Amino acid sequence: MSNASNSGSRPRYITPEGERALREELQYLWKTKRPEVTQAVREAAALGDRSENAEYIYGKKQLREIDRRVRFLSKRLEEVTVVDRLPDDRDKVFFGAWVTIEDEEGEEQVYRLVGADEFDLTKRYLSINSPMARALIGKRLDEEVSVRTPEGWKTVVIAGIQYQSPDHGG
Repeated sequence: MSNASNSGSRPRYITPEGERALREELQYLWKTKRPEVTQAVREAAALGDRSENAEYIYGKKQLREIDRRVRFLSKRLEEVTVVDRLPDDRDKVFFGAWVTIEDEEGEEQVYRLVGADEFDLTKRYLSINSPMARALIGKRLDEEVSVRTPEGWKTVVIAGIQYQSPDHGG
């Protein structure tokens, strides 16, 4: 039942915003996209010979992809644990924190530690499962953290820890 990348029954955390995004995608696929594609397949099927009908073949392929994604999202939403409260100790790095790190050159970067489903470096969302996030968890302001990167060991200092209030929106 569990796949190799899932280490036992470790909870899969997600932010309220991440959970909302998964629900919205599921709703869109099921209520909007799937009916549109189903209608297109129905119209293409009415045109006759299905073996030579590119629209019909493509439509059926799209439906399989939509159904696969719907199954994945439905299962994922059952598995995730939404973290919708702030930690008691906000002086430490925990799930959902925005962490400012400073490297040896004095350059700062800010990341939010989020669930694997939300990982998006363009938004500066770092997966909780990444080596950097795992190294940061539980650390305090001004603590030094060493993490192995593809380029070798990297040492950073925690320069800031901030939590968005869950009811702050996002």
